[in-house]
Amino acid sequence: MAGSVRREAETDGVDTAVRELLLLMPRMIGRVKRIPVPEALESLSLAPRHLSLLACLLFDGPLTVNDLAARLEVAPTTVSLMVGDLSGKGVLDRREDPADRRRRIVAIAPDQHEAIAAWLAPGAEAWRRVLTPLEPAQRRLFVDTLLAYEAAVAEERGR
Repeated sequence: MAGSVRREAETDGVDTAVRELLLLMPRMIGRVKRIPVPEALESLSLAPRHLSLLACLLFDGPLTVNDLAARLEVAPTTVSLMVGDLSGKGVLDRREDPADRRRRIVAIAPDQHEAIAAWLAPGAEAWRRVLTPLEPAQRRLFVDTLLAYEAAVAEERGR
């Protein structure tokens, strides 16, 4: 049975696509890792989760901790810890929500905004350039495929 499944996959070009992607993904990750951290942020030891948080704030503007948690798909306590860490380092500002004084609005600190934008914008622009020619359904398929791949890898690795 496994042999016939393998032959079907090969005739559909799945193995060829898998080979291409296995070669492509390390190159992409390598390029991303070589993007230099702005001098103003070098000493902050930023982790990938910090980059996701900063990207949300850069592209969506100031948000509450709960809004950030929902967008990052993590617990609000996790976001609170990250925000506390980055606020302490002067990367983020927290202020009262004028609509509800119990909530805090989180934003990139004004003096860090330019460095963070310069750092993250080229990646966003590259995505815009390759996604713009696609139809909305094609973009959705591409994003859904990457999400499914991430989930499959996590499942294979036992999380």
